[in-house]
Amino acid sequence: MSNKRIRSSIFLGALIVGAYLYYAYGLNQYLTLDNLKNHQNEFTEYYIHNSSLVILGFSAFYVIAVAFSFPGASVLTLAAGAIFGFKLGTIIVSLASTIGATLAFWVARYFFKDFVEEKFKTKFEMINNGIKNEGVSYLFSLRLIPIFPFFLINLLMGLTNIPTLTYFWVSLLGMLPGTMVYINAGTQISKISTLKGILSPTIVGSLVLLGAIPMISKLIMNWIKTNKRLRNYKKPKSFDYNMIVIGGGSAGLVSSYIAAAVKAKVLLIEKHKMGGDCLNTGCVPSKAIIKSAKVANLFKRSNEFGIDAGEFKVDFNKVMERVQSVIKKVQPHDSIERYSNLGVECLKGSAFIKSPYEVEVDGKTFTTKNIVIATGAGPLVPPIPGLSEVDYLTSDNVWSIRELPERLIVLGGGPIGSELAQSFSRLGSKVTQVEMSSQIMSREDEEVSGLVAEQFKREGINVLVSHKALRIDPQNKNLICEFEGKEVVLRFDKILVALGRKANIKGFGLENLNVEISNRGTIVADEYLRTTNYPNLYVCGDVTGPYQFTHTAAHQAWFVAVNALFGIFKKFKVDYRVIPWSTFVDPEVARVGLNEKEAKEKGIDYQVSKFEIEELDRAIADGEDHGFVKVLTKSGTDKILGVTIVGDHAGDIIGEYVTAMKYGLGMNKILGTIHIYPTLSESNKYAAGVWKKQNSPKKLLEWVKKFHAWRRG
Repeated sequence: MSNKRIRSSIFLGALIVGAYLYYAYGLNQYLTLDNLKNHQNEFTEYYIHNSSLVILGFSAFYVIAVAFSFPGASVLTLAAGAIFGFKLGTIIVSLASTIGATLAFWVARYFFKDFVEEKFKTKFEMINNGIKNEGVSYLFSLRLIPIFPFFLINLLMGLTNIPTLTYFWVSLLGMLPGTMVYINAGTQISKISTLKGILSPTIVGSLVLLGAIPMISKLIMNWIKTNKRLRNYKKPKSFDYNMIVIGGGSAGLVSSYIAAAVKAKVLLIEKHKMGGDCLNTGCVPSKAIIKSAKVANLFKRSNEFGIDAGEFKVDFNKVMERVQSVIKKVQPHDSIERYSNLGVECLKGSAFIKSPYEVEVDGKTFTTKNIVIATGAGPLVPPIPGLSEVDYLTSDNVWSIRELPERLIVLGGGPIGSELAQSFSRLGSKVTQVEMSSQIMSREDEEVSGLVAEQFKREGINVLVSHKALRIDPQNKNLICEFEGKEVVLRFDKILVALGRKANIKGFGLENLNVEISNRGTIVADEYLRTTNYPNLYVCGDVTGPYQFTHTAAHQAWFVAVNALFGIFKKFKVDYRVIPWSTFVDPEVARVGLNEKEAKEKGIDYQVSKFEIEELDRAIADGEDHGFVKVLTKSGTDKILGVTIVGDHAGDIIGEYVTAMKYGLGMNKILGTIHIYPTLSESNKYAAGVWKKQNSPKKLLEWVKKFHAWRRG
């Protein structure tokens, strides 16, 4: 048994013994209102002749009663008023109750804190973060309302990280009004028939109002704090717009559309192309080239399906023209015409934020109640010596090339790098993928990354992990990397930099406003997606993160629009609890919630249910019988913590789990749902079946077996 458990057991044993003695010797009969009233004169007389002794003895007894959470503190407080009077009674009880509460606080911290934190690590991290930010006002509010069980506050606060000194003085001040009410009632002890008499509607109403003071004060302080910077700017008497949105990507389009839908006047400003990165350089073109590359790969595999396709040739120029045609086909969905018809005023030009109320576009100034910054992100290009001297590619400009690189180096093993590495390899380039960490797709579990890496190698991609790019020799087109302390030279015709994306935060006025920027280079936002400096500057999408996905940007845009337009009535905290994503390599990798790597890092107790897709009929028929569905559930329950799917159409299959996690459906519900046969989505049901088998009631089934045997005779 660990020291933590021994300490807890000893304390619980002592508490049980103390409680037994307390009731066994009838001590509880002395802490009643009737007893106090019957012996009031005797107590007062003894106090007159032994004042110091009574004060010390009473204080010590009060401290012990509170520290061990014995019932009767209310009666003791009345007694203090009856014996010592209002002033002295208030001083004695305030100090004794606070010391006793702090001792109880320390008992919980010493005996139980480590054990509880270890058991509920993730939840207590969130609680401690909240205590760090709001602990004082929260504790003060609880202390001001005496009808809340104080002993629970003592014990529960002891499990948090709130400092002892802070706990002491906040408790002292917070309990003072309630103490004074009881002390005053004690001075009138002869007029009180029951303890309920103290808590008359008038007194309780007053105390509840006192309890609301910290919350009201907090709201006022927050208002003063958030509007402090706005006082430095002249507020227009009227505004041209309810909301101005800077950036016409996914986040900007959705936020402006919602604003127009609720009849707000909104201006959307885009300096380049409507649709942003997703339409023009990201999601849409990348999926178009992935499809062409997949068709090319199917030609190479045609013999597997009993078809002799003969020789085929990739016309790379036509492939890239098709990519552009796909972009053009999608463009009307994000066009100025469409959004103008939806009620959004659209303006092409460069925006500059002159003040929290003013945005200038090409020399013309517009006023607005709220500003939404949705400027997105661009490719991250590191300062590798020699890189600027070669005509390097990024996810922005790769779509302009029309000649297939014979030798292509892809710097980066993340989603963008992996998708483009496989696509260019399938279209005919000799691809080398260089990743500095120990695995490609480093956010995924090792087995996921390993499966994809093995597929890449089978297709001829040279996957180099733990290789750090040092410099480029532009004359000879060599990339020099470091691997295990040695230099490795790699030849290339083109080099594609895919090392992530950085937020677009410069060039439109943020510097002049001193908007807070995070260590990651993104705009810092609060839980309502406001900047920390200004309450009417909102941010959404890649410019703030923490997830750089188109669907997350659209998700944030709803919160931004609603909070900006209706926040005076109700604000909504952005919800990141269920964020899915997919990397569109082949086999696809889709995920929602935790994977094993993250669960282990957070110390979460979990169970794995894994179904191998090689057993799925539809996957076998399609020739795509590889990959798996891996579900993490909370140990002992069917609650889904996270899902990783590797396989054909994984990004589509995972939708069922996203819905399940969003609405609290467990594995039993998925198992009980009819899935069409034969489809890839059946893999979800089979994974649930794996979970059910692992959690079958073995002892009960043994009895059931005996029951069936008995019925057979």
